[in-house]
Amino acid sequence: MNEAPEQSKKRQKTCLQVATNVTEQKHHVTRETRGRNLGLCRGFRGCTVWLTGLSGAGKTSIAFELEAYLVSRGIPAYGLDGDNIRTGLNKNLGFTPADREENIRRVGEVAKLFADSGVVAICSFVSPFADDREMARKIHKDAGLKFFEIFVDTPLSVCETRDVKGLYKKAREGVIKGFTGITQEYERPQHPELVVSTHDCTVRESTQQLVALLEHEGIIPRSLRDVDLLPELYPSEASEVEELRQEAKSLPALSISTVELQWVQVLSEGWAYPLRGFMREDEYLQTLHFNTLQSGLDVSYRENHSVPIVLSASEADKQRLEGEAAITLHHEGQAVAILRRPEFYFQRKEERVCRQFGTSNPNHPYSKQVYESGEYLVGGELSVIERIRWKDGLDQYRLTPNELRSRFKEMNADAIFAFQLRNPIHNGHALLMQDTKRQLLERGFKQPVLLLHPLGGWTKDDDVPLQVRMAQHQAVLDSGVLRREDTVLAIFPSPMMYAGPTEVQWHAKARMNAGANFYIVGRDPAGMPHPDKEAYPDGNLYDATHGARVLKMAQGLDSMEILPFRVAAYDKSASRMAFFEPERKEQFEFISGTKMRTLAKTGASPPDGFMEPQAWKILATYYQNIPQA
Repeated sequence: MNEAPEQSKKRQKTCLQVATNVTEQKHHVTRETRGRNLGLCRGFRGCTVWLTGLSGAGKTSIAFELEAYLVSRGIPAYGLDGDNIRTGLNKNLGFTPADREENIRRVGEVAKLFADSGVVAICSFVSPFADDREMARKIHKDAGLKFFEIFVDTPLSVCETRDVKGLYKKAREGVIKGFTGITQEYERPQHPELVVSTHDCTVRESTQQLVALLEHEGIIPRSLRDVDLLPELYPSEASEVEELRQEAKSLPALSISTVELQWVQVLSEGWAYPLRGFMREDEYLQTLHFNTLQSGLDVSYRENHSVPIVLSASEADKQRLEGEAAITLHHEGQAVAILRRPEFYFQRKEERVCRQFGTSNPNHPYSKQVYESGEYLVGGELSVIERIRWKDGLDQYRLTPNELRSRFKEMNADAIFAFQLRNPIHNGHALLMQDTKRQLLERGFKQPVLLLHPLGGWTKDDDVPLQVRMAQHQAVLDSGVLRREDTVLAIFPSPMMYAGPTEVQWHAKARMNAGANFYIVGRDPAGMPHPDKEAYPDGNLYDATHGARVLKMAQGLDSMEILPFRVAAYDKSASRMAFFEPERKEQFEFISGTKMRTLAKTGASPPDGFMEPQAWKILATYYQNIPQA
């Protein structure tokens, strides 16, 4: 019996799902991130990376890791996963030889379109038949596009131990027929562009092999290469320390301030990489006018660097030291570093502070230091005599970028999210950090680690001192509000400049150098009240939203995803900190810093649930003892 036209039309529009043993795989890269970074790296880089191997070999893990690596560096990429394709485009195909062939043919054609659009198509498919893989290669060859076959060579026994989907067990039991590696032969590639093993190395290590191949083939510019260890500007051997110390005695000296010593520490540990010393004039101009630095010889790529890191000198210093091959930097009579090939140049102070701070007001706390500094700046490469130590009981928290990277590796972190703060932690901050971890887990990361990274350099007089903040942060960890198992508490040695959207880029870039790939940014980061309270209607120097907005657009932060700060307030109906809901705003209270200080000074307690009690006790004790101090 013939079908009615309407029934026939309805049947033709319905595509049945044939394959049932498939699971949707979630990307690590959000659409927002992909759109924000698309095409930042100049040049056509379209190609297809085809990962083949047994189920459980690690193809999808490598594919999505590579996708995240490329997109974070401004190279458009998209992962075409076998399971995802079979739930959409190829949902009407099963696993017969003919259906497998058609599956690969369709994917090959789709990948070709992606590659032709300039996207790196990353295909992760078992693709057991050599003829099918060769067909996909030919599709690209005929279109003049590069095709890289990657054999993920993981032994069957290892794949079976990783059987998270339970497919091998079902195949062994006869529930699944024609399963590759059990009842269906896998034809090993004879001449792949790369063979990758995953059973004796991490996903990141395996992915780096693909990165090296794509670098060699010109898909990834070498300027975007990851640096495993950042160069440190102090020696590791005691004999070298003594050599530098002896050399320093023979050189003319320049005295530096404590803030300048903090910048020596920042430079020497690699936070400002690729800077290797105080800025010369060309570097200073690039930073002041573009917020970036040219990356080596590759003029098409620029490193983010938004704040001048400079050393001041007086007219007398210039007259005395100009022309010297090297000079010794002294702090409080102690030789700390040698500045090589010094370059003196005039410091136009008003231009500097206007561009850096958006105001020439001399009452801005860091601008005041600029105005009081020498008439000249002096740049040059640094040889730091030995690692800077402050001997204040907190040096164990001053981990270098290399030490942090090592710590993250020990913790098996696959996502590191950094939280910058110069204030005590209340439960609203903790809520934000907990929620960020939840989001990363939902995106497929297995071990997100929090870098809790308070600023440890100079701050203005009314900020809470570092010793008090560190004790308060430790109390928060001791209480379990934040988990020690997936949190690293460390000190960021930079001075605070209160430069708003300009400075927040520096805060993000430095954490990126330490290995962080996610950065939480809040309202008015690095901000402060305007020294002239009447200058703007809100009384603040910077717009509270500009920091986060600038970070999302900033050039040279391609390895880091910016996570916006959700506003938290005290929920009076639940007696706890919660994310603010405008529709019931009358039930929320915003506890300002001023109110918090008033409560602490008078010995009053904050509402239950605002701050961990022991952490509050530490803060209150500090404020109550300020008059005696």
